[in-house]
Amino acid sequence: MSGPNAIYCGREFHMRNMLVFLGGIAVVLVVGVGLYQWLGDPTISVPQSQPQATTAPAPAASGAEAAKVRADDFVIGTPGAPVTVIEYASLTCPHCANFHKNILPALISAYVDSGKMRLVYRDFPLDGVALRASMLARCTGRERFFGFLDILYQRQARWAGSADPLAALARVAALGGLSADEFKACLKNKTIENKILTQRQEAQRAFAVTSTPSFIIDGRLVAVGNTIADFKAILDPLVAKARK
Repeated sequence: MSGPNAIYCGREFHMRNMLVFLGGIAVVLVVGVGLYQWLGDPTISVPQSQPQATTAPAPAASGAEAAKVRADDFVIGTPGAPVTVIEYASLTCPHCANFHKNILPALISAYVDSGKMRLVYRDFPLDGVALRASMLARCTGRERFFGFLDILYQRQARWAGSADPLAALARVAALGGLSADEFKACLKNKTIENKILTQRQEAQRAFAVTSTPSFIIDGRLVAVGNTIADFKAILDPLVAKARK
């Protein structure tokens, strides 16, 4: 998240969606102490965070292409919404967790439910643990994706800050309905891993994203503060302009 009042994560849908997982799920997952070694080193090389300009210049061709909503994107909202917000986030970033817990529900209520805005969620993992968490979210399936995302952000301090974050992730994955075998298979899935890393590289190349959360609003990288009022100040004029 960028802007004068923002805090950067550099290394680092609602309640109804969460209930999809909590209702009727009673999964017990036994995690072996050797899980960390089995998966290997969870770290990847990541850039340091840097402040971003208030509004970047209009994107070049690669940016224009990256700003398009794709069939495999994870989207909250209707295709006809006049404003599109693309969020690049890392699941180990506490400021991304703050956005999803404290700001996004208000945005959904004020803008998404009324058809004014749609939000596209894209992964920008800042470390290997975030990468694996993103892979697990995708492995839960499209219908459960945002509900599992809510659980990951709500419980972020427990698993991301754990001495054995991968074992902690395995326990969280059980809430998403993944068995121990499915958990292991998911984290070995190179197709999913490469797709996430390619998405991250595209964000860097197309929009110069270096920190999370970063927001592309109607095709431009826009600095947004960390309150609903900051988003409202940007979104309201865009909605009004689009509806003229």
